[in-house]
Amino acid sequence: MSLTETIKNTFVPINREGYPFIAGFAAVTIVLGIFSTSLFWIGLILTGWCAYFFRDPERVTPVDDRLVVSPADGVVSMVGPAVPPQELGLGSAEMTRVSVFMNVFSCHVNRSPVRGRISRIEYRPGKFLNADLDKASSENERNSLLIESPNGTVATVQVAGLVARRIVCWSDAGNDLAIGERFGIIRFGSRLDVYLPEGAAPRVAVGQTAVAGETVIAEFGGSAASPLVRVS
Repeated sequence: MSLTETIKNTFVPINREGYPFIAGFAAVTIVLGIFSTSLFWIGLILTGWCAYFFRDPERVTPVDDRLVVSPADGVVSMVGPAVPPQELGLGSAEMTRVSVFMNVFSCHVNRSPVRGRISRIEYRPGKFLNADLDKASSENERNSLLIESPNGTVATVQVAGLVARRIVCWSDAGNDLAIGERFGIIRFGSRLDVYLPEGAAPRVAVGQTAVAGETVIAEFGGSAASPLVRVS
């Protein structure tokens, strides 16, 4: 095994979005160390936390068009009917919504819940309320993706939280996404909402821990057979 492979297998990869932040934490730590050993160690711990926050581990994703996987690591905070964001043009009728809340210790890389083509992306500035609140879906800063899947239109919404101040989306309208494929990140605490079309049955409960790209949060067409998997 080469040195590169050894390092890759030993350490969890860091997402490129985290490099400037980690460098900033490290620089401040060095400066603090000039004046105080105690402050240096505090800075070192915070630098380690920053690197941990921006981790981007590989995931094994079920490959089955009947399945909807979690777009984020975190805790399922809501499962039930809700009206999707107005800017997506999906109407005023309620759709089944599954929300996953990410705290500051969760992996914040976001993944596509289904396979499909992005037909629309809409960004809306807003407030920075606690992302665990229901009204955060309509009042907070958010970025919404409409994905045309084999089973209908699925909306995925990146919702900024109390600490988050930056939503990043790497994909563009017209892009094709594989189920579990990375499409963005939210920095420092937030939430992901998934709005499901008719025919999708939730397969998670409030309070359940979800893993991005792996945990099945909903299913189309009844019970699914054991799916194949894809490492991404």
